[in-house]
This record gives sequence, structure tokens and C-alpha cells, in this order.
Amino acid sequence: MVHPPARLGDRSLFPTLEARAYLAHAGVSPPSSAVLEAVSSCLAAYARRGLHAAIEQLEHKAHVRALAARMLGCDARQVAFVQSTSAGVTAIARSIPFLPGQRIVSFAGEFPANVTPWQLLAQERQLTVVLLPLAPFARSTEEGLAALASALTQGVRLVAVSAVQFQTGLRMPLREMAALCHAHGAELFVDAIQGLGVVPIDVNDTAVDYLTAGGHKFLMGLEGAGLLYVRDSALAQLSLGLAGWTGHEDAFRFLSEGPGQLRYDRPIVRSASFVEQGAQSVVGIAALSASLQTLLSLGIDAIFAHVNGYLDRLEPELVALGCTSVRAADLARRSATLSVKLPAGPVLADVSRSLLADGISVSTPDGHLRFAPHFANSFDEVPAVAASVRTALRKA
Repeated sequence: MVHPPARLGDRSLFPTLEARAYLAHAGVSPPSSAVLEAVSSCLAAYARRGLHAAIEQLEHKAHVRALAARMLGCDARQVAFVQSTSAGVTAIARSIPFLPGQRIVSFAGEFPANVTPWQLLAQERQLTVVLLPLAPFARSTEEGLAALASALTQGVRLVAVSAVQFQTGLRMPLREMAALCHAHGAELFVDAIQGLGVVPIDVNDTAVDYLTAGGHKFLMGLEGAGLLYVRDSALAQLSLGLAGWTGHEDAFRFLSEGPGQLRYDRPIVRSASFVEQGAQSVVGIAALSASLQTLLSLGIDAIFAHVNGYLDRLEPELVALGCTSVRAADLARRSATLSVKLPAGPVLADVSRSLLADGISVSTPDGHLRFAPHFANSFDEVPAVAASVRTALRKA
């Protein structure tokens, strides 16, 4: 099948999408026709060739790993495939050689995927998890960094933060946070699921130590396959305690090179892929292959500019209806989402249901009405979205 080329503001790659305006990419992105074809081709190959298709997938994984590295600005050996954001967090949490009494800093308001694994680990290994308020960062980057610096002076092993806050869309200053952490002997772990694929993130430029993201939101893949990045200096001190059989060097030799190759003493690979514990979602990785190619063909910088152009048009329309925007004023602190608080009176769930019935897909995290477009959303949608919100507010 020949697909139309991806173009900003053009939804030709989503011919069966029901919503008039799909603005829930921060929750789950609908797969494009390119993703659907990649998944179908993968399954068809398995149906035809079985084991031999699985062997071919090993080479395909290397190709997808290289695409992910290109998006992140790193080397392919620094990228691993994980099932989800939570799986990426857990893999690193279980591999860092924490000592009893050490402190982990996160933030009140973080999505639980980047808090719960650290809390469980703290209970098991006698660690302390400190949740700092996000309000200082919401007021200004300088105030937020000052609050973080104060916490770091008390002794911290690791800081866990989202690249973009899921309720408000606030983009966190990763470069500055990483520099602060390193100056105080701490590492920075980043949950990037609310940004990767639409917000420019260069792991070398920001110098973050770890970064993970599920593939089903702005990466536009499917649930069940995501990415993990590990900085070289961070990898060097990990315990590699979660490695499975494919984590060994030359792990597959005993399957293809005859007798005498079955060994259990081969070293664990010193690359991020040590976390890939055996069988993975081949259809999820096939989906990532197609979605990454689409996103890279457009360019993340161009997608980011397009999405913010859309939100720049929508935001004043919503404010005029009495909604209160929590979107940052500074572009450097903006992401790809616009969250608003409703005026007094209407019930959020009623408004969301009314919008959906009118063909407008949104999400409602933690009391916010959240609008999250992507590259295919057209500026022409904005008047219809605003009109639907006006109607929904009146009904509610």
C-alpha cells in the first residue's frame, strides 16, 4: 500500500479516525495507516515464516533502535526497548546500587508511573522519597531550580521528573536540572512520555542520565512498546540485575553455531539493551518503526512549532469562554498540550462527554480539560473546537 506523505495539518494518514478534532494525543494516539500497515506486515510475515520471521526481526530491531537514537540525539547502543514507561522506570530503579538511607527526590503532581516504582524501592531498601512541590517551577524556572538546589544540598542520590507535567503541560528545564543534580553528586531520571515525539529533546544536550517513554502517546506507536535511554556514565555504575538471557554477549550463538556454544558465563552487555529480557512485542516495535519514520520525516522542531501554532489560536478562544489556562507564557516552558480549568458551574465529566458526542476528543487529567494536538491537526479545526466547548459549557 502506498501512503500519502505526512504533512503538517493534514490527517490523510488517519482515514478512519472518527473524531472531527482528535486532541487526546497526550493520552493515546490513534495509529496512522503507516503504523497499521507495518503491524499487518509484521504479523503476515510471522504467519508465513514463523521462526524465520522472528530471526529477521532481530535485524529490524537494530534499524528501529537507530531511528530512536536519531530522535534522542544519542548512540543506538544507549537505547533499549521497554514495555512501557513504568517498565523503564522499574528497570533502572532496580539496577541502581542504592545504599540504605539515600534520598530520592520527585515532585507532588508527577504521574504515578514516575513515583510508585521509587516508593516501592524505598520500602524495600530503606530509602527516603521526598516529593517537592511543583508550584515554584510553575511560577518561574529560577524559583523552581532554587527549590531543587536547596533539596540537593541535603544529600540526594537521584531526582525523578517528567519532561512535561501531565496535568498542566509545563515543560521542565531538563538541562538546568541535570547540571544541578550533577553538581551535587545526583543523577536525573526523566519520564518523557508527555513530550517525546512532539517536543524537541536531545539527551546529549540536556545531559540527563536516564530517560524513558512509552510509545503510545506523542510517539504515535502502540501500547506495549517504548524506549529507554541510559547515559554512558550512568550505565557504568548500574548493577545490571534485570538482564535476561538475551542480555549476554553473543547470546544467540548457541542457537546457530553448533555444539559447544551453550554457556552461562558470557558477560552481560554493557549497553542499555541489557534490560531487554527475552521476547518483546514485535508488533509494538514494528509500530514504532513506522511512527518514528513519520515523525523524523517531518522534523520534531517543525511539529512542535505547528502544534503550538494550533494552541496559540485555541487558547484565547477558551479564555474568552471563561476558562482559565494553565499553559506557560514562555515558549521554552511550553509543550504540546493546553490545559484549562473550567469556569464555576459546569462539571468536567459532563463537558468532556458533550465534546466527545460532538466529535471532539480531549482528556481530563486531575481536574483539567486538556487539549493535545499533533502534526495532523489543522488550524481550521480551532473554530469548531471552540464552538463545541461553548455548547458543552452551556449544556453542563
